[in-house]
Amino acid sequence: MTQHFKSLVLTYKTAPVAVREQVALTESSAKRLLLFLKEITPVTDALVVSTCNRTEVYYNCERDLSHEIFSGLRSIKGIEKGFEKHFMVISGQEAIQHLYEVGIGLDAQVIGDLQISGQVKNAYQWSADENMAGPFLHRLMHSIFFVNKRVVQETAFRDGAASISYAAKELVEDLTASFRNPKILVIGVGEIGQDVCLNLMGSKLNDVTIVNRTLEKAEKLAARCGFIAAGFDDLKQEIAKADVIISSISGNEPLITQTLVKDLNILSHKFFIDLSMPRSIESTVDNLDGTVVYNLDDLREKTNEALEKRKAAIPYVQSIIREAIQDFEDWSKEMVISPTIQKLKSALEQIRKEELARYLKNATSAEAEKLDEMSRSLMQKILKYPVLELKAACKRGEAETLSVMLNDLFNLEKLTEKSGK
Repeated sequence: MTQHFKSLVLTYKTAPVAVREQVALTESSAKRLLLFLKEITPVTDALVVSTCNRTEVYYNCERDLSHEIFSGLRSIKGIEKGFEKHFMVISGQEAIQHLYEVGIGLDAQVIGDLQISGQVKNAYQWSADENMAGPFLHRLMHSIFFVNKRVVQETAFRDGAASISYAAKELVEDLTASFRNPKILVIGVGEIGQDVCLNLMGSKLNDVTIVNRTLEKAEKLAARCGFIAAGFDDLKQEIAKADVIISSISGNEPLITQTLVKDLNILSHKFFIDLSMPRSIESTVDNLDGTVVYNLDDLREKTNEALEKRKAAIPYVQSIIREAIQDFEDWSKEMVISPTIQKLKSALEQIRKEELARYLKNATSAEAEKLDEMSRSLMQKILKYPVLELKAACKRGEAETLSVMLNDLFNLEKLTEKSGK
């Protein structure tokens, strides 16, 4: 069953930010892609993971659906061909291994990023919402969640803080090391914006202003962090006052343009950090005198001690993942022989009922109850060994041969048809 699991993978490793923002999917657009697959393909298990650093589509199907998925992306995002070359196509155990590594944070740009785990959980919820999570995906995702729990409890992989937002905080500290009292402006209070503010709260950077389209949300976060909030109408003035501007606000078009910044008459250096996807700061702002723009691709691993601990824990994490994948593979193989087990149970139950009916014609109710109980117990004991052998055969890779043998030995197809009449 696992050999049919496939994934289309586009990440910060395979595509620049300009391409990633082209194919980035919101919750609504991810669900539209799931519905698209549901309507035009036989897929019942599909997962769409889209973050600032990746867009990945996982599905379980015998044939390659890359053409259909790319078609859906073009239609939903309104984009032209060309992005497809940035996707990797992986399948089977490699695709399963990749999903584990994504869900745990091994494949994150900032290793061990906690946010990716939450984003994968959200993606799973979207699949469940659209009835695109079958037994295979349910089992796989819960296995990944269990691995996450073990990683937290048994390793140092999640010790410290090394998320994108934490990396942004460290970058700000580096950029403003020589500033007397740097002024920081945070635009947007979504998940990343909130995390940035919470990280800044624990730093020496205390002159922070928060701007959001909804002022009430900015005020609430500012009160929590001990910062101040400003109205969205005052954005230009706040940008003019700030030394560092961190933007994580969503939108289809850049919020901070070259024209807007050019009008500010910058007298000293001003740093822009764009954490949005799609980008909210026009790339050409970097061409202006006195400005430097950093985007997601510029945010490298800014943490040191925590990052080293996480790197040291990688072999332990990989060992936990290998163990989980083996368990999942065993379950997947057993799913293949599940129909044979059910047929065998049905066939034996049919024989039990027919034979029982012959002996219950003149039996009392007490005798009938005892005979029913005895025959059920006998059937369970007869079933025990073939089922155990089938499961053992799965691990040896011989399940198909034994299934055929049991079908022939008990004439399961004929007996199943008879019991279904």
